[in-house]
Order: sequence, then C-alpha cells, then structure tokens
Amino acid sequence: MDLGLLTALILGAMAVLLILGVPLAFVSGTIAVVLAYANFGVPGLFIIGSRTAELLSSFALIAVPMFILMASILERTGFARDLYRALQVLAGRFRGGVPAITVGIALILGATTGIIGGEIVLLGLVALPQMLALGYDRRLAVGTITAGGSLGTMIPPSIILIFYGIAAEVSISRLFLATVMPGLLLASLYVAYILVAVRLRPGLAPPSDEVETVSPEERRAILGRIALPLAVAAGVLVSIYTGLASITESAAVGVLGAALAALVRGQLDWAVMRDSTVQAMRTCGMVFWLVFGTNALVGIYNLLGGIAYAKGALAGISSDPTVVLAVMVLVFVALGFFMDWIGILFLTMPVFLPVLTGFGYDAIWFGIVFNLSMQIAYLTPPFGPACFYLKGVAPPEVTLGDIFAAQWPFIALQVIALILVIAFPAISLWLPRMVYG
Repeated sequence: MDLGLLTALILGAMAVLLILGVPLAFVSGTIAVVLAYANFGVPGLFIIGSRTAELLSSFALIAVPMFILMASILERTGFARDLYRALQVLAGRFRGGVPAITVGIALILGATTGIIGGEIVLLGLVALPQMLALGYDRRLAVGTITAGGSLGTMIPPSIILIFYGIAAEVSISRLFLATVMPGLLLASLYVAYILVAVRLRPGLAPPSDEVETVSPEERRAILGRIALPLAVAAGVLVSIYTGLASITESAAVGVLGAALAALVRGQLDWAVMRDSTVQAMRTCGMVFWLVFGTNALVGIYNLLGGIAYAKGALAGISSDPTVVLAVMVLVFVALGFFMDWIGILFLTMPVFLPVLTGFGYDAIWFGIVFNLSMQIAYLTPPFGPACFYLKGVAPPEVTLGDIFAAQWPFIALQVIALILVIAFPAISLWLPRMVYG
C-alpha cells in the first residue's frame, strides 16, 4: 500500500475513534494490532509484545510510579493545605496576594508531583473557595489555578520529561535542569500578569486580602508542619542534580521520605498507604496503557516504512529549520486539542526528533519546547484536561464555560514563554551546561 495513503488511513481511523470517545490507548493499540496482523500475520503480534517488553526494561521507568506514590502520600496527609496556610501567613496582605501566592504554591507542589491532575484538584479544593469568598473575579481565580496547576510538568521531577528522556534517549537529569528556568519564567509571567491586572482593573480583586494574624508561636508551628515535606522534595532534587543518586533511586528515597514525614506528623496509617498506593497504580495504569498503545503503533508503522516516509515529508516542507520547527510546534498544539501528552510524545518524537537534530537543534532544548507546547494544550479547549480536572471540584456556580473563558490570558502568556525559549535557547540550556559542562 502507498505509504501516503496508509498514513492518511491511520490518521483518519484515529480521528474517528477518538471522536467516538474511545480512549487513545485503545485507539492506538487497536490500530497497531490490525496493522501488524494484516501485514505480518500472527508473528506481527509478537513484534508488539517484544516492543512493549523492551520499553518496560528501561530502569528509569520505575521512577514514574515512585514519584506518583510520593505525591499521593503528601497529598493525603494535608501537605497542600498546610503549605497554603504557611505562605499566606508569611506573605502578609497585598492586593492580588492570594492568586500570586497560589502560583507560588503551585511551583512548590510541582516539585512533589510532576503531573497536573492532582495539583489542580488540590488547588481547586484549597485556593478556589477562598479566592471566591474574598471577592476575586471568578475568571482570574479559575485561570490562576488551571495555569498554575499545570506548572507541575515544568518543575522537576516532571513525569513528562522522564518519558521524553526515555523516548529521545537523552539525560533525564539534564532535562530536569533545563526546565527550571523556563518553569520559573512561566510562573513569573503569571504573577506579573495577576499583579498588573488587579492594578489596571480594580474590580478583579478586593482592596486587600484578609490574612489571619498569628502569634510567633503559631507561625513556627505552621512552618514546622511543612518543613519535613519540603525537605523531602528538596532532598530528591539535590540528590538528582549532584549525582548522588539516579532518577529512580531518588524517587524511591522520596517515597520513603514522604512516608517518614507523614509518620512524624502523626498522619501515617494503613488507610493513607492503601489509598495512596491505589491512586498511584491507577494513574500509572492509565499512563502505561497509553505508552504501550502508541509505542506499538509507532513500531509497526516504522516496520512498514512509515517513519522514513514521514521524516522525508517533514524535511521536505522547507530548507529553513525555523519553518520546520514552527510546523512541529503547531502540530503539537493542534494534537493537544484532542489528545493527551503521552500519545503526542510517542507518536511524534520518532519522526520529529531525527529531523530536528539533523538541522543542528539540541534534543534537550527540544524537550523543553515540547513541554511548553503541552502547557498550551493543557488549557486549550475542547480537550483542555486542566479545565476538566478543575470542573470536577469547582463549586456548581463555576461553569465549564467560565473555566474555558478564563484560560485565554494565560494561554497568551504561555505562547510568550514558548517564543522566548525558542528565540533564546540559553534560557533552558544555560543551567545544564553550567552544571554538567
């Protein structure tokens, strides 16, 4: 079969099945099985099995359930609520303070989660009711939580960068360092926008935030409750960056540290460990099935010559590497309207990465470009997973229309950050080059 026609049929089948509501993992897996059997017979099915086994043999993959389990333990022991209260007490009262503090909390939570779902749910439960009660504009409050909560993938340990490192065969530690400055840049843009917006449009925020006055003893007690969890997150990152432990080893130590922190706080019991483990396994099951399905489809498509065909078609778009890069970013964002990041990653990287590195671009830097593109996808309807995560815990008066409408200023800020990182690669590459040379 002509490879162009085959590619069109695969894309068409994926689009139809996704519109019908079939999960991407089963869409890609089903198409892979059909292609394998139609072209290679029963032996083609063994090819799928061997690719899956090869993927599972990656030692770095063990870090994924470990980081998710660490986040689940910290989530279920009240760390987010304690952190929110601590930052409020420390920050004092100023106009726009609560949403600005919420972005700061999102950054810290990002260092303990690496995924967006749990972080947005936590912020939706803790921060949204308070912002609405204080009189903040509904859209400003909602946009702050969805955009801030999505920062989890921009702050190490980022699950998305672990999978990118596996797919691109590059150093995950370097990726973690490369995402620090872009993540801080994006958070700074959010805070700057919030503070400027409430100044220019006074109706967006109350005159000042009502922050509870506490005694020095109470303040020390509040800070003491978050000291251990913060130490766990910091210890994990330091061990990775200094080379004291691998990504996987650091993740395992992080789980132990989170459990010990919960024990010291008097919150570790069988129910917490059981529920945390179940939550972690459910999340991993969803992610891994997506990986298996898309990895199988890419493998069969490659055997049929499709990857080489797609590379040639992409490289033939233009001799200008900037144009090719722009097309790739547009593809990322367009796919993000309908697909989750894991599917986009494994479907596009076998095609995009060799073309891009052939033009002389850095694979570490491209991972950050991909990550920033996914930030846009998290907020953009109709898929916009961040919006649906928040809707699940938002008060009834906050409609899905309100949530979608709140995203556009923050999407514009994400586009600005993406353009800056593309125009100035040193924003992401300076730190890993300084540390590793």
